[in-house]
Amino acid sequence: MPLYLSLHQAPGLSAEEIAGNAPEVVQQVHATFKQLYVNTDTGFIVSVYEAATPDDVEREFERVGFPFDSINEIDFTQNAAELAGLAAKVSDD
Repeated sequence: MPLYLSLHQAPGLSAEEIAGNAPEVVQQVHATFKQLYVNTDTGFIVSVYEAATPDDVEREFERVGFPFDSINEIDFTQNAAELAGLAAKVSDD
């Protein structure tokens, strides 16, 4: 199932407010929550969801009542170990 990365702006969002939204988020009705990255000082939020379509992610945000700026499909991922292996292969060539 595809992964989607969404961007949000919520200046002043606190850890307590995030915890308050948790019961709705964990219900995962239209999309499956995977990860959250937050800078509570600036209100910059990145979330990662798994869903059949971006519309499903949008419906999940609407259900939870959380605004978003964009939803983007992720079609390539790489962790640090994979990147190091790729760099080693390139330098061997």
